[in-house]
Amino acid sequence: MNDQNSASVNSATGQLAYDLDRAHVFHSWSAQGALTPFVIAGGLGSTVWDYDGTRYLDFSSQLVNVNIGHQHPAVVAAIKMQADTLATVAPAHANLARGEAAKRILGKAGSHFGKVFFTNGGADANENAIRMARITTGRDKVLSTYRSYHGNTGAAVVATGDWRRIPNEYARGHVHFFGPFAYRSEFWSNSPEQESERALKHLEHVIHAEGASSVAAILLETVPGTAGVLVPPPGYLAGVRALADRFGIVVIFDEVMCGFGRTGEWFAWQGIDGGVAPDLITFAKGVNSGYVPTGGVAISESIAHAFDTQVFPGGLTYSGHPLAMASIVGALDAMETEGIVANAAQIGRDQLAPGLAELAAKHPLIGDVRGLGVFWALDLVDDVESRAPVSGGVVMDLKKALMNRGLLPFTADNRIHVVPPCVVTVDEVATALAIYDEAFTEVEAAR
Repeated sequence: MNDQNSASVNSATGQLAYDLDRAHVFHSWSAQGALTPFVIAGGLGSTVWDYDGTRYLDFSSQLVNVNIGHQHPAVVAAIKMQADTLATVAPAHANLARGEAAKRILGKAGSHFGKVFFTNGGADANENAIRMARITTGRDKVLSTYRSYHGNTGAAVVATGDWRRIPNEYARGHVHFFGPFAYRSEFWSNSPEQESERALKHLEHVIHAEGASSVAAILLETVPGTAGVLVPPPGYLAGVRALADRFGIVVIFDEVMCGFGRTGEWFAWQGIDGGVAPDLITFAKGVNSGYVPTGGVAISESIAHAFDTQVFPGGLTYSGHPLAMASIVGALDAMETEGIVANAAQIGRDQLAPGLAELAAKHPLIGDVRGLGVFWALDLVDDVESRAPVSGGVVMDLKKALMNRGLLPFTADNRIHVVPPCVVTVDEVATALAIYDEAFTEVEAAR
């Protein structure tokens, strides 16, 4: 195999990697004793392989972040060139790579945005966006949805709505509400439009109940990712924007997972409700596909100008690290010139949407299919009528069946997320759809 060197295909090396991990590495979100981590030796494009040389289609994009694919030569070259030039620099100094990265991000975000504050990842991007909202409004409370994930740092994990918030509730001023989710509606809706209307009315009630003058920000994943790829129904984002404007609340769109091509747009909000802009955009993951840790906040002109004479009380040693900035420039330039965002849109529209709908029609385990671009979820149910979620055992059986056939999946709760890199090809999608079909057939037959 041309893309697998001898060091990448060696069973003894693979065993060493596994043994070292189990002896010394402490894993996130896990009870450590029962772990059997999958060992990856290398990757290229939409494929990874282990030390035995077995290849897998990476339809997880790792943590839904390898948008440009594995080992893209333009990104690797940009990192190497920057390492040869200047490997690190303090954030107080100006650096060409940082300026070029910010310029490119703002070029994709649009003229509403004036500055970028760089962070080490998505969680601290949300931390700093919350800080900016609180300082500029003089208010404290942050509203976010129960079906959300915003990161594993102090305020970000409390803004998170899922179970990971509960053992970590140390930050102040966080209030949760229910966002729209028509398939499992909290509002007894019978259409996407009704779901949007009722979810907005619920949010308005929460704002009033909390005291509108105490609310600094509404923090939303534009398309909630880990919570289930919940594409907002028509009018919802526009309605949130209108409520925020009425009450003087800052709108933060968390685009850490859904940004930079994942939904077939540079930013997910640009393709929903006519492109209703937030005040702050948080990003990470797809901006450089995770080749070097980085993230940031794209800041509206008005909020940026609020700190022209007022000190911003925040900073990070590695804010705008030059290797990360070079990787952003390399990634965004390659995504532009190679039409990678357009490819994600086309793959979603012409291959994944119809292909996954066909799977759902064939397999009773699939209760709902939803998504955009290369950002999809299969909601798995025991019964199509009751929509009762399947057990974790069923999901694990599906994961095993998929991996046995050469596909690395992303699973969460009762769902399989179909999230390949934005560079995925038509042929790779066809192969993956056939694997999903076989895996569902196997697991359904055993039930």
